[in-house]
Formats: sequence, C-alpha cells, structure tokens
Amino acid sequence: IEYDEEIGEYAALVPSLPGCTSQGKTREEAVANVREAIRGHIEALHELGRDIPVEARVKVAI
Repeated sequence: IEYDEEIGEYAALVPSLPGCTSQGKTREEAVANVREAIRGHIEALHELGRDIPVEARVKVAI
C-alpha cells in the first residue's frame, strides 16, 4: 500500500492476483477496501472455474 500523490489516495495492489487493486482516502480505508477486493476477486475466480494462484493461498494479515 502506497500513497499515490497523483490521485491523492492510498493505492493497494495484490501482485499474486493480477488485476486486483483498490484504494482509499486513508491507509486503513485502503486496507479494508483491498481485503474486500481480494474476497471478490477470489469469488469471481471460483465462479469462472479458475484456480486461485498458489501464492494467494497463503494467509497474510494486513
């Protein structure tokens, strides 16, 4: 999670889930938003019958 001066918000991306990103006005909001984005991304992979990348299966506390 990094502060993006260009958009004036914190930006978060999940390297192990390509295309999974989020942002927030505060670091805490960005963390909450990216957690939700991860859940949604994984649900979409399941619905499409795609495998979850192995690195994404590791439980990480943010």
